Amino acid sequence: MNRYVLLSFDVEEFDMPLEYNFSISPGEQMRVGKNGLDAIDPLLSDPSIVSTLFTTANFAMHYPVNIRQLAGRHEIASHTFYHSEFVDEHLLQSKEKLEEIAGKPVTGLRMPRMRKVEMDEVKKAGYRYDSSINPTWLPGRYNNFHLPRTVYNDGGMTRVPASVSPLIRVPLFWLSFKNLPYAVFKMLALQTLKKDGYLCLYFHPWEFTDIDNYGLPNFTKKPDGYQLLERLHRLVRDLKKEASFIAMNEFVNEKSPA
Repeated sequence: MNRYVLLSFDVEEFDMPLEYNFSISPGEQMRVGKNGLDAIDPLLSDPSIVSTLFTTANFAMHYPVNIRQLAGRHEIASHTFYHSEFVDEHLLQSKEKLEEIAGKPVTGLRMPRMRKVEMDEVKKAGYRYDSSINPTWLPGRYNNFHLPRTVYNDGGMTRVPASVSPLIRVPLFWLSFKNLPYAVFKMLALQTLKKDGYLCLYFHPWEFTDIDNYGLPNFTKKPDGYQLLERLHRLVRDLKKEASFIAMNEFVNEKSPA
């Protein structure tokens, strides 16, 4: 049986400090986001890795050359227009702007902070799939234990949840990658891969820069920079032994229940 890793990055302006009442200018938000994208460039340049880059149109408009270059190898999907502002109209507007910059169709959506979005609006904007679900409980954010753990159809829209472990639904996302011992994260990832046949993992490029001085709590920022990047390279090496890295749109085309 073929197994797949759906490696994705939320390519965005670094506005997370605003959540913790730490002032950061729009220019600095962009600079940190771009530094992160530069930091993961060696990984994205690996010929055996294809990933999905959920990108805000705002970020892409600031760095169109970089996004166009990345689109030659990786999938560009929508992270809406701005990371901290949203109206339904941004679904179509971001899709059109990203297609203009990338020169390719944009078929996937991930909402910032995995916020809820009406599937009717997503379909209306012309998307093929949505990956805005973390099917677990995250205190203060969401409780999605009632939602399917693996890919499913929601009113005609294919939804690709972020991976969680079988049974107790430990989320296999950026925060657990930072905070769990590497051996534990790897064990849960392999269990999930073998059970489901795929892994849907997501990170943010800005995690792989020095974010120590932006007023963030330790559980969101440590480890960061080179230390975290080395851990990610290690994970990729380990997962390569078990699965192929493919773009989410390719997975949806092959495996969609729709």
